[in-house]
Amino acid sequence: MAAGLEGRPARLLLAEDNKVNRLLLTRNLEIQGHQVTCAENGRVALELLQREPFDLLLLDMEMPELDGFGLLERLRADRQLRDLPVIITSALEGLAHVVRCIELGAEDYLPKPVNPVLLKARIGSSLEKKRLRDQQKELIRRFATREVAEDLQDSGFSLGGRHVQGTVMFADIRGFTRMVDTQAPEESIELLNTYYTLMFDAISGQGGVVNQMIGDGLMAIFGAPLPLAQPARAAARAAQDMLELIQLYNAERAAEGKAPIAIGIGIASGAMIAGYTGTQQRATYTCIGSTVNLAARLEAHTKQTAFSVLLDAPTAQALVPEFRTEELGPLAFKGLAEPVPTFALLL
Repeated sequence: MAAGLEGRPARLLLAEDNKVNRLLLTRNLEIQGHQVTCAENGRVALELLQREPFDLLLLDMEMPELDGFGLLERLRADRQLRDLPVIITSALEGLAHVVRCIELGAEDYLPKPVNPVLLKARIGSSLEKKRLRDQQKELIRRFATREVAEDLQDSGFSLGGRHVQGTVMFADIRGFTRMVDTQAPEESIELLNTYYTLMFDAISGQGGVVNQMIGDGLMAIFGAPLPLAQPARAAARAAQDMLELIQLYNAERAAEGKAPIAIGIGIASGAMIAGYTGTQQRATYTCIGSTVNLAARLEAHTKQTAFSVLLDAPTAQALVPEFRTEELGPLAFKGLAEPVPTFALLL
């Protein structure tokens, strides 16, 4: 049995319009231990690729309905399929054809009749590259949100930023430091893990992206890296969901004889600079600017009020008439030159 991906046989798709070639290549590949599905032209191959997962495509270039060049172009334009390894098996001669296939994303180009030993080696190499790419994607998904992972896949990684309009949220657990000093380390870590699980669900459920976690605090962005319709409303709905989940979690804590927890949330909307900051070796996706600073100040100020969620004026204005807010008047915040009109989100 050939070495596949994650201990399983590799699933290969063979796109070839010549029936004899299909039969002979399929037999050769199955002897190597692969699972082979055949398509008689590029159109059928594309439909199969969009419907089922495959590890590699063996592609003839001269086919009816949709030829190999056309299929390569369609694959390159598809986010889900652009990284699929493709090995060309073709009778087309000439360096120009080879170059065009490579430019369109093909891994390799083997002339017909295909040497079976060479084909086996090229398939093995391509599958190993796919395994490494899959591991890289999994690491990105594990340590970045779906939106950031998609941004990396679409535009690649480069340090720098761009101007965006969006909404920023800061949140943390009230009195967490005192709790840490009075309970076992395992209990503190378990509390944080549960807290982040609940908050991530509420925020991502409304299209937000959690981009920073520092102790018991988090920062979330609504509207970057991917655009989001009505980011202020999405952030407000996320805040409501967060508080509801904390209420349900406190009921469980009460049943276990544990003290309830409370959170404070600050939300601000406006212009920001979003992008990847750090170095080529270690970077993070974040937003910077006065909007971000204000959201952090609003969250900190919840400790001095009876309200769990504080908003700036642009956010409050964007919530009308779906949400109820209460104007608290202009408040002075550290680091800000002028008092800021501040509102509370009424729950």
